[in-house]
Amino acid sequence: MVASDKQQLLARAEIALNTIRPHFEVDRGDVEVVDLTDDMILQIRWMGMCQSCDMKMMTLRGGIFQTVRSMIPEIQDVEAVN
Repeated sequence: MVASDKQQLLARAEIALNTIRPHFEVDRGDVEVVDLTDDMILQIRWMGMCQSCDMKMMTLRGGIFQTVRSMIPEIQDVEAVN
């Protein structure tokens, strides 16, 4: 993957996450984009109260993955690195 393509996809991922960030912020949490792997896996890091939330895996699959994937079909998966 060309560096400029990767940067463009990461920017699009930020835009996608911005659409659901208000839901995290209500509970004093957030997510941070860490990287996009060569096999198109978006890596995120849980921030704030999201780090210890019991529902974070459900949020990852049902909220984050679905939102990112609907806006950026090139991304194959989303995984938390923490």
